Amino acid sequence: MKTWLNHRTHQGNRIVSWKSPADPAPGSFSYGLDPSTSQQHLIWNGTSPYWRTPVWTGSAVTSYYLSAGTVVYTAVVDTDEEITVTFTVSDGAAPTRYVLTSSGSFELLSWNGTASAWATLQSWPSTGCSTYGHCGAYGYCDVPAAACRCLDGFEPASAAEWSAGWFGQGCRRKDPLPSCGDGGGVDEEGFVAMAGMKVPDRFLEEEGGSRSSEECAASCGGNCSCVAYAYANLQSSSAKGEVRRRLVWAGDLVDAMMIGAQWGATADTLYLRVSLAAPSTGRKSSRNAVKIALPVLAGILLLTSIFSVWFCMFRVKRRKSESQKKLIPGSANTSTEIGEGNHTEDLEFPSIQFSDIVAATGNFSKEFMIGRGGFGKVYKGTLGNGQVVAVKRLSKDSDQGAEEFKNEAILIAKLQHRNLVRLLGCCTEGAERLLIYEYLPNKGLDAILFDNARKSVLDWPMRLGIVKGVARGLLYLHQDSRLTVIHRDLKASNVLLDAEMRAKIADFGMAKIFWDDQVNANTGRVVGTYGYIAPEYSAEGVFSVKSDVYSFGVLLLEIMSGVRISSSHGIREFPSLIVYAWHLWREGKGVELLDQSMAESCSPDEALLCIHVGLLCVQDDPSRRPLMSSVVSILENGSGSSSSSLPMPNQPAYLAIMEEKKAELDNSRNTMAMTVLQGR
Repeated sequence: MKTWLNHRTHQGNRIVSWKSPADPAPGSFSYGLDPSTSQQHLIWNGTSPYWRTPVWTGSAVTSYYLSAGTVVYTAVVDTDEEITVTFTVSDGAAPTRYVLTSSGSFELLSWNGTASAWATLQSWPSTGCSTYGHCGAYGYCDVPAAACRCLDGFEPASAAEWSAGWFGQGCRRKDPLPSCGDGGGVDEEGFVAMAGMKVPDRFLEEEGGSRSSEECAASCGGNCSCVAYAYANLQSSSAKGEVRRRLVWAGDLVDAMMIGAQWGATADTLYLRVSLAAPSTGRKSSRNAVKIALPVLAGILLLTSIFSVWFCMFRVKRRKSESQKKLIPGSANTSTEIGEGNHTEDLEFPSIQFSDIVAATGNFSKEFMIGRGGFGKVYKGTLGNGQVVAVKRLSKDSDQGAEEFKNEAILIAKLQHRNLVRLLGCCTEGAERLLIYEYLPNKGLDAILFDNARKSVLDWPMRLGIVKGVARGLLYLHQDSRLTVIHRDLKASNVLLDAEMRAKIADFGMAKIFWDDQVNANTGRVVGTYGYIAPEYSAEGVFSVKSDVYSFGVLLLEIMSGVRISSSHGIREFPSLIVYAWHLWREGKGVELLDQSMAESCSPDEALLCIHVGLLCVQDDPSRRPLMSSVVSILENGSGSSSSSLPMPNQPAYLAIMEEKKAELDNSRNTMAMTVLQGR
């Protein structure tokens, strides 16, 4: 296989990822020669660089030993028209190929005949810090140590952030370079060599002809904007003959890496322009100190005066604003006005760099994936400070678009309750949309409740505790927070369980806010999950707090029975779990609905009370469904409440229609003719 690039048109070919492991449509990642330099391969995520190979140092053919019988050869041919890079394998080697995965991993695979599967020999990015720009400006990734470090002569711009594992601000010079034109220069500065480097990106290439390395150093030293250079002798690599190459950098040094020798190419030596020593004593340094100190002192006095005036004006303006401000539906103030509890606490959450998330999740490795849905996938990750998190990565074709993403971030960051999952941060770099949550080790309720091998861990006290937790969380959303929030997608998979099996409601992408005196709303776009959606919502688009009550009722019946609402198993000949539960209730056989895996630990009276509450919540008429405040009150009273004191639940409309049709059928049986239905 080969990659190529035309020097004149900057056009070439690329390897393109699949959209997902199961969808071969073109994905967001691509791999090919860098059109701006032609001296390196890049992986792009959309249009943004995601990973970069070392810069080509001129070798015409290199070999890369992988295993017995398998050697990968790379041949480069550079002409005036184009550059071509060809990959081949040694004779007798197993079938071998490079693949760019849907998660952005560039993998070298070899066919394993014994296992009848592709085995991964190498994978890039190889470490978390090797993704593009992970260590910030003037930082570099030390591949052997898998850690970010500062280039020689530099130090972390924020020591606290580096200690916490955040490298976005990069590094800064320990000693500033003398300013051009003030008498400083070659006597006070020089170059420090860093060998074994993948040199930074954003370089300018200058063909130096017969120019030597010393001449390159002098040229860079005489250019005020030059901050580093690299020198290489490109031999037997080009139709143009021997060329000595000089790379120079005039801006921030980004995406450097300490690699030694990888990819069959010799690493470069990077020459950094640094200050050689501390400032010398004498008249010149004193003069420079005065020249610097006076403007600084004047600036400090000016800034202090401006800040004092601004602070006084800000306090007056803020008091006036807070006394007059009203929350307007749909306004940008939503994100700062939602919230209850301690208002002295800062409820804002940080924006986390995509490269840090990539490092935390092993480049979104399959091994770290803990869930998936219509929105995308959820991964377990460990941040640089050691904190374990859950990362929700929205796919580009997700039903949850930009508006839903913003909605979820705002709501879940501002609504603080022990039965709501806690949001720690978000990321919106390029086309990426990610939410970072607290990690809940027991994951979604559905993963245990509907697994025959695991559901026995959910004994009766645990199930009742989960039901109460979800009910309290909904009560907070509907009534106890400042605004009324309708979740609109409550289901078993959106109830997460922490280490103590406490329930936390998650996924607020479809949530809606109700304002003062608003009872219901209408939408032309019905969202949610089949089986959990209230009848009035699915038929007419009308939703309210009673829509969530219906979903809660479905969830409650699922927890009692261990049967999924969309399943036809375990409900005999009945069309749905709701109809089956109501039938058993009417016949006085409600205990037959209970999941046998919790039969021994179950309290029949409490269980029947829960089934009764569930049937009240799933009534077709929303006005007959209880509010969550009533539900919580009934559940909290537990054995103190009596099922007989509650109103009787109405017959499901579906069952009523079927029984009416059955009566009509019985009355007209003697005159009825059979009709054969033909498929069309």
